[in-house]
Amino acid sequence: MTRPARLTVGVVSAGRVGAVLGAALARAGHTVAATAAVSRASLRRAEDLLPGVPVRPPDEVAAAADLVLLALPDDALPGMVRGLTAAGALRPGQIVVHTSGANGVGVLAPAAAVGALTLALHPVMTFTGRAEDLQRVAACSFGVTAADGDEVGWSVAEALVVEVGAEPVRVPEAARPLYHTALAHGANHLMTLVGDCADLLRAAGISTPGTAERVLGPLLSAALDNALRHGDRALTGPVARGDTGTVGTHTGVLAERAPELLTAYRALADRTARRAAAAGLLPADRVPDVLAALDDDPPQEQR
Repeated sequence: MTRPARLTVGVVSAGRVGAVLGAALARAGHTVAATAAVSRASLRRAEDLLPGVPVRPPDEVAAAADLVLLALPDDALPGMVRGLTAAGALRPGQIVVHTSGANGVGVLAPAAAVGALTLALHPVMTFTGRAEDLQRVAACSFGVTAADGDEVGWSVAEALVVEVGAEPVRVPEAARPLYHTALAHGANHLMTLVGDCADLLRAAGISTPGTAERVLGPLLSAALDNALRHGDRALTGPVARGDTGTVGTHTGVLAERAPELLTAYRALADRTARRAAAAGLLPADRVPDVLAALDDDPPQEQR
């Protein structure tokens, strides 16, 4: 694997991801020469994670860098790339990297057109923008993408990831949308699900601050660990067992106490039933009964 030379890095911008990855690259021996930051939070992160690094406009940050790190929201990325290219801030021989999970290197086409090496390096992690995130970088994977057939680009991308202590995973350009959908569906919706479960416990009277989270923590941690280790064979609960009466009770109490969650419960229980059946946990002749219990309107007195 090709090891990149010591590089001068420009970070655009010092958001939660940019500041952390800039600090990780500095820890790996590269020099962060400048960063862009506008909001108070970004300025504070730059001060904390990139001490002594001057804050400059994006075009000045990019022009002074060998490695331009674009850590921007998905929708802001294309305009920034076009703007930096039009301003003459990008040049042949530069490495231009973005951290967007949803995009491959196609979004960097204007930079590639002027001779820059373009790469997508997406950390599969959620960041807070604090120093402890440096440990998270070293424990995660990065979805890396380079231009099809560009083995030098692939090697440079993988080497940069290895240098910050993480694991590179190749994601072809055409696969980026599905790859990112998988990650967002898991991480973002998991947080929503956990929040909804904590709300239900508080509605059930477990309302002392922090108690709902302490009740859920061991259970959900074990469930996640089992799912990652054993897959669908680890499924438990009334849906996987075919306990239609309990499923009906759940839909009834949700209709009465938390109707805004009923649609989500039904959709997830439907998926659980089908996965449990495919794994051989739920007998095939019980599947229609479970699905019928999910579709039944709750009794009037439970509404």
